[in-house]
Amino acid sequence: MATIKVGDEVPQGTFVHVPYTPELADASACGIPTKLSTDAWKGKKVLIVAVPGAFTPSCHANHAPPYLAKVDELKAKGIDTIAILSANDPFVLSGWSRILGFGDKILALSDPDTQWTSKLGLTVDLSGAGIGLGKRTTRFALVLDDLKVKYLGVEPDPTKVTVSGVDAVLQAL
Repeated sequence: MATIKVGDEVPQGTFVHVPYTPELADASACGIPTKLSTDAWKGKKVLIVAVPGAFTPSCHANHAPPYLAKVDELKAKGIDTIAILSANDPFVLSGWSRILGFGDKILALSDPDTQWTSKLGLTVDLSGAGIGLGKRTTRFALVLDDLKVKYLGVEPDPTKVTVSGVDAVLQAL
């Protein structure tokens, strides 16, 4: 159950990611994980799209790719930073982002142990799926303006993409 709502300021959080560099185009390169704090988003308009897992069917085919296809539209509506967030480790997210072609357009952020999304009440326990997923970020889209929530679209069914999809976000902007 989401504890964060429109109008709230998000709690401080620290994510891990592998920043995109041209060297990462070589599939044998791994990159070096670095940390990114929500403090970097002060004074900015940020779109965070959370997915339960990289390479999972809805995330890989239906959720992330439409955001990449509409980066320019999102930027034209004032979004400064676009990030895909998941509980996957930063190396998996880096590999996934390279396969999908994010380049330097979309950040792929790891929320280790769902530390930040737990503070938001936006996790889902997928242990019952029987395939080793465990506790994950649930599927949502969050628009922040100077760290305040302007839009929150949480999927009632984390296997579906509706209120967290790019078209819903663009309409809300």
